[in-house]
Amino acid sequence: MADGTRIRVGERTPRAYWEARHAEHDELASGGHSGLDRPGNELFYAQRLGTLLTLVGDLSSPAAPLFVLDAGCGKGYFARALARCGHRVDAFDASRTAVDHARAEGGGPRYAVATLDEWRAAWPYDIVVCVDVLFHVLDDQDWAAGLRNLASLVRVAGRLIVTDEDTAHRTPRGAYIVHRPLTAYRAELEPLGLRHTLSKPYGFRENRVGFHVFTRTR
Repeated sequence: MADGTRIRVGERTPRAYWEARHAEHDELASGGHSGLDRPGNELFYAQRLGTLLTLVGDLSSPAAPLFVLDAGCGKGYFARALARCGHRVDAFDASRTAVDHARAEGGGPRYAVATLDEWRAAWPYDIVVCVDVLFHVLDDQDWAAGLRNLASLVRVAGRLIVTDEDTAHRTPRGAYIVHRPLTAYRAELEPLGLRHTLSKPYGFRENRVGFHVFTRTR
């Protein structure tokens, strides 16, 4: 769920669009691929989750769990999965409808309503994940502010895992998507001490989005 709220002529604001989408669709379609049926979205979520868990790693233990933040968690699919793997998970989304659903599902994460640039924590996280969120932030200043805030929440040697296409340049698609190239992410994050360490495409059908991993080095 994106956090842009600027009004676009003839369209709902992004926040209104996502509130309506979360209210009208099930837990997969509301935050998944709107062009897929239920079985297709089951596969899409499962494939992304498998890759995400590989990127997060298996260093967690009951005595020393990884502290993970799911930023823009939607209805909590990835947050619950991360919690089942033994991680201590905080999760937030700008949609109250989505967060209410996630809280009702339970499963371990602690949920809150917030935008990407609003979330604050009393401790740094080992892992911050932001899956299929940032390319829904339409305004470039909002996007940069949200990304910088997420970077500030990552501990030294921790990782920020975000998703986007690696386009050659800024690429709007439809009313509620703007893809930005990896170079734009690096330009914001490298001055903050996060180095790009890995890219992993989804490899799901025609989808051209993938994971970008940034590791804090200082």
